[in-house]
Amino acid sequence: MTPKRDEEILAGGSLYWVIRGEIAAREKIIAIEPFRDRGGIGRCRLVMQPKVICGIAAADAAVSGLALFYGRRRAAGFGKSAASIAAMPEPLRRELRDLGLL
Repeated sequence: MTPKRDEEILAGGSLYWVIRGEIAAREKIIAIEPFRDRGGIGRCRLVMQPKVICGIAAADAAVSGLALFYGRRRAAGFGKSAASIAAMPEPLRRELRDLGLL
């Protein structure tokens, strides 16, 4: 299906990659291309910016794509410190997050 509020998505929306219940990364949506499949059903392709942005969700934050889209809950790890956190080895990031330090 094609989103009805596509202008809002294209004005800064992202696709969040949730792995094992945590936001691991996001990709900015730069275009939405509607098409019909072989069965005549309306669908769409999401065209993503080629750069993947690493991030870490708060350990106790419930993951809700709609809440993230509308900005009611912000995922941690996408700010200025994201690059230094992303450079850490994954086991260290998980341990620090489990201890409540990230």
